[in-house]
Amino acid sequence: MARGNKEHVGIIGVGVYLPSEVMTAKEISERTNDNWEEWAIREKLGINQKVVPGEKDGTQAMGVSAAKDAIKSAEIDPEEIDVILGIGEEWKEYPLTTSSIYIQEQVGAKNAWAIDVQQRCGTTVAALQMAKDLLLGNSEYNIALIAGGYRNIDLLDYEDPKLSMMYNLGAAGGALILKKNAGRNVIEGSHLISDGSLARDAGVKIGGVANPVTKDNIDKAFKLEIFDVDHMKERLNEVSMDNWLTCIDKAFEKSGRKREDMDYLAVLHFKPSMHKFLLEQLGLEEDQTTYLSDYGHTGQIDQILSLKLGLESGKIKSGSVISMISAGIGYAWSANVIKWGSSK
Repeated sequence: MARGNKEHVGIIGVGVYLPSEVMTAKEISERTNDNWEEWAIREKLGINQKVVPGEKDGTQAMGVSAAKDAIKSAEIDPEEIDVILGIGEEWKEYPLTTSSIYIQEQVGAKNAWAIDVQQRCGTTVAALQMAKDLLLGNSEYNIALIAGGYRNIDLLDYEDPKLSMMYNLGAAGGALILKKNAGRNVIEGSHLISDGSLARDAGVKIGGVANPVTKDNIDKAFKLEIFDVDHMKERLNEVSMDNWLTCIDKAFEKSGRKREDMDYLAVLHFKPSMHKFLLEQLGLEEDQTTYLSDYGHTGQIDQILSLKLGLESGKIKSGSVISMISAGIGYAWSANVIKWGSSK
């Protein structure tokens, strides 16, 4: 466990970019042709409003804005950054461009090397583990940046009733600056699980190698779909909550802590009933997390947004034990432990 004088990695900068535009529950209802009423959008899906991208809010551009915010928060020179892990989504300004390298150029991190990583909405927690290992495993590395943007809302068909679980998709950018032996905000244990039986249950069916875009399918191209509704629902009901709790317990065990030590849960946005059930399982109160009902689900940026909101609201204090948890289509589950404040 990383405490005291033992080598560790800590978070020294937090950055978030939020577009200025929002879509209300009423507007979401209208986009579904009123198949979902406004009250149901609010109460069953937990969305009062969600942040949506404006004209200039590209995936990579939002990652750049968040990275600049994190660098300012950390009070570092970008030339001090050694490694950049891009956590932005694959739906971006230009396909096959490397987002992390674009971010590197835009923020002036000319001494870094950069690579994109992907695990859908699980990317941030996975990238934190990877960045921690990179810093601790290489004597020449001291500072890492993880950054990216998310706007998969563009791929959402509100008239597809199978996609109601995705009506919360929004847009945002997020970034974190990590430093070796920072002496504060230490990233402790992490645990991740993936289940390949769900690998082809959801995604974009038309627009890739298997189903290229043609003149006959172009109206349906680049749209999110649930490929196998029954299998996905049954398998998630069978394993999802258990996998999440396993990740949490294992992360706390690796940190030399117990689940009961958790002070704040940085969790993605999902329906209120599941959110409430998870809090009950963890013995947490509503004021020990932030329900993102006014933001929606911004993919892997949710955990960074929740961290920032928790700090701004005073829910996270010096000494707070935080757990970021995530789940990503594929399917993957993860959790980590962060001890906020001084490591001494």
